[in-house]
Amino acid sequence: MLFDIIGLIGVLMILVVYAAVQIDKMDVKSVRYSAVNAVGAVLILVSLLMTFNLASFVIEIAWLAISLFGLFNALRRGK
Repeated sequence: MLFDIIGLIGVLMILVVYAAVQIDKMDVKSVRYSAVNAVGAVLILVSLLMTFNLASFVIEIAWLAISLFGLFNALRRGK
């Protein structure tokens, strides 16, 4: 149950920032956008420790890697 809650928090974080982008409340090149996506992906990965699913694991690793790349670029730009 705890791992499900952790994973759902991660999903909620990713969905909220995606919605914020769609309503022009957040810039996809911002530090905050990439950081929230990275944390969300990590929380979903934590939830997969209890109930592993290979497809979910692969997409979350990719999501985390892309988010970290975006975070690095945003920090380099100073946004």
